[in-house]
Amino acid sequence: MKIAIVLFEGFTALDAVGPYQMLSHTPGYETCFVAERTGPVADDAGTLALVAAKTLAEVPAPDILVVPGGPGQERQVENETLLGWLRAADTATTWTTSVCTGSLLLAAAGLLRGRRATSHWLAMEALRTYGAEPTGERVVTDGKYMTAAGVSAGIDMGLTLAGLLAGDRFAQSVQLLTEYDPQPPYDAGSPDKAPADLVAEMRDGSRFILQ
Repeated sequence: MKIAIVLFEGFTALDAVGPYQMLSHTPGYETCFVAERTGPVADDAGTLALVAAKTLAEVPAPDILVVPGGPGQERQVENETLLGWLRAADTATTWTTSVCTGSLLLAAAGLLRGRRATSHWLAMEALRTYGAEPTGERVVTDGKYMTAAGVSAGIDMGLTLAGLLAGDRFAQSVQLLTEYDPQPPYDAGSPDKAPADLVAEMRDGSRFILQ
């Protein structure tokens, strides 16, 4: 059984690494990073790279598909090589998932039309342009499609998926061993909680300002 995490230039590191950390020891599953070409793929800062061990063509039918987001996603929404692979891979998956703006890639491939889904809060309304129904939930499941909100929500999604694949006891052990017990020093992790002027500043500078 194979878990394929898609990489593209300009992905956000935690979008991919969060689910990887939660899922990579799932019994009976092999986790691999895939991209159009094998080799290192740079993140959105250009200072960290993950290595794609397989090409998309080499993994045509993963059991679990994870699509991260990031600024590079904008260049991928018209990349028919990737979108076509997502459509084809989806026909074989048990779970098709995304983190952050990775949901826009699933949506651009036509996989979320008429489905409830989530994304980064700045990109939420962009989901509507592809016929999805955006929600404000952190992790959303609609059929076999599981989407996570921005960046850190991929950890929650990965942990949720670990429980579904290998049981609650296994997922609890992953949570315990990774000491995933969030106690952030600030309570500004959502637009509902952050200072209003900060939210406005982030909106003004967003690449999704026109959405």
